[in-house]
Amino acid sequence: MTKFYPLVVRDVRRETHDCVSVSFDVPTDWAEKFTFVAGQYLTLRADIEGEDVRRSYSICAAPTDGDLRVAVKRVSGGTFSTFAATELKAGDTLKVMPPQGKFLVKPDPKRAQHYVGIAAGSGITPIISIMRTVLGAEANSHFTLIYGNRAKASIIFREALESLKNEYMSRLTVHHVLSREKTDTPLLSGRINAEKCSQFFTKLIDIQSVDAFYLCGPETMIFEVKDWLEAANVRREAIHFELFTASSAKKQHTKTTNLVAAERDKVSHVTVCLDGLSFDFDLPYYGETILDAATDQGADMPFSCKGGVCCTCRARVLEGEVEMAINYALEPDEVAAGYILTCQSQPRSERLVVDFDV
Repeated sequence: MTKFYPLVVRDVRRETHDCVSVSFDVPTDWAEKFTFVAGQYLTLRADIEGEDVRRSYSICAAPTDGDLRVAVKRVSGGTFSTFAATELKAGDTLKVMPPQGKFLVKPDPKRAQHYVGIAAGSGITPIISIMRTVLGAEANSHFTLIYGNRAKASIIFREALESLKNEYMSRLTVHHVLSREKTDTPLLSGRINAEKCSQFFTKLIDIQSVDAFYLCGPETMIFEVKDWLEAANVRREAIHFELFTASSAKKQHTKTTNLVAAERDKVSHVTVCLDGLSFDFDLPYYGETILDAATDQGADMPFSCKGGVCCTCRARVLEGEVEMAINYALEPDEVAAGYILTCQSQPRSERLVVDFDV
């Protein structure tokens, strides 16, 4: 799963003025490796002006579409997103890691559930994949989407959403919330936050009827909505969320100030197992992260965000202990089983063995 594969770009489609979707041709020999579940993402890698740039983008197609496609929204100063929007074209080759992620739905034709998706901006990308999947596979399930954007012109997949509404008229409801364009009702104006959720679930949606919530968008929106849902007695296991970035994420630990000298000076002997190879090195307890240190040793480490948001650098501790600063990606049961985000972890034992291949 940690290996990148060279895939040829099939097409680059303009979705809005600042968003494109990119489709890939997958050779028959690699078809199984790139089989995905609705809601997963791809990590893309390219050499851009001499810099090794990696970014993760959610798959916007459904598994039954026969299309491996991601959406890339251009952000100010974004190296990869600017490259995708202005230079990437059909016939180019990008290095792509097989699908990853746990913000997903595995449909069951026997299931009859009410799903609610709450998205803002490019947060629609994994959710539209989930919508297409459950509506197509679960004939008795319903989906309600609350989708926030600045204006109608910035709605990503606007035509696709209209098409889905026409196809599943009795089972799909879409509410567009616009922050910079007037609408016919105050409910559909402004930003998606706790107050907006209160209005929707008081006036339009019976919260007791919802089996699963899927949240994707800016960090502030996700956690405000998540906190509101939990305060409304929604079970935590029914709330799923996917962060694209985390403004509070820190790349280095900051707990060195109050440490005694003996603790600061401790060094761990680390072994990193990756793609059948082993890398051995010494790493101070409060020095670099495991990811950065292994990269310095020449290991071609899998990573993307380096902010504890994606799960690309996930590995398992086989021996020893670590301290993980930030974790927005791993579930509690994974952490209990010894999995860590190496971009956020530092050693806390004299001997440490970390395996990416398990």
